[in-house]
Amino acid sequence: MPLVDTNWLEKNLDKVKIIDCSWHMPQTKRNGFEEYQELHIQNAIFLDLDKNSKTDTDLPHMLTDIKSWEKIVSYMGIGNEDQIIIYDNSDVISSCRCWYNFIYFGHDPSLVHVLDGGLKKWMNEKKPTVNNLTNTISSNYIANEKKELVKDKKQIEENINFNKFNVIDARSRERFEGKVPELRKGLRSGSIKNSFCLPFSDLINEDHTFINRKKILEKFKLTKCELDNNITFTCGSGVTASVLALAYSLINNKYMPKIYDGSWSEYGKF
Repeated sequence: MPLVDTNWLEKNLDKVKIIDCSWHMPQTKRNGFEEYQELHIQNAIFLDLDKNSKTDTDLPHMLTDIKSWEKIVSYMGIGNEDQIIIYDNSDVISSCRCWYNFIYFGHDPSLVHVLDGGLKKWMNEKKPTVNNLTNTISSNYIANEKKELVKDKKQIEENINFNKFNVIDARSRERFEGKVPELRKGLRSGSIKNSFCLPFSDLINEDHTFINRKKILEKFKLTKCELDNNITFTCGSGVTASVLALAYSLINNKYMPKIYDGSWSEYGKF
């Protein structure tokens, strides 16, 4: 299953590789790495979504190339057979984006998990944290890119006419319907034609855990989107789209996450 709970992780801290992938929206003025330095779960390695993304683009945290990803993961000391637990301390549940990245680059999906509730739940339960940087020994990670799991703008535009897959948007309904301005400059308001809306926050409890599977299914059914294996998720910049992708995989174990990487940061440009 894509999720593990805090009690399981506490019992298995030395048996898994742990990643802190806290990323915050710019307007929050929070810094994930600075917060990691102050405290984190024992053995956790920090992964900066922005710094470890594609560099030759003005779009935020786009997937990097395969060779760069191999270097990133090797530097973290993670091997191809390692079980990985990813957490965050973010209101946008950024750990799910890291989960997607690993699956996109070919890590066995059964070995990649997100900590349900993240650091917020861990700390609320008064489980131990540390502030020392985690030492790593470099590995020789080999990636296997799954290009079918990402959509680009051309594919999204063509799909409007040919309807080969459905698109579900994770942004708020107000943003989806164009009733409020976009947070990033240079973007129009609105959404991709024929897409559906399911705000990612509808799937998250106050303690940052996912709602139960029955409720997740109900939320997806309310979109009126056909619930098959051919759904692509989008959002503002590809982070909360991954929250929907993980949630959908909880109710459809045959689903492999598909993301429009550029999302509205690309599609909504004037």
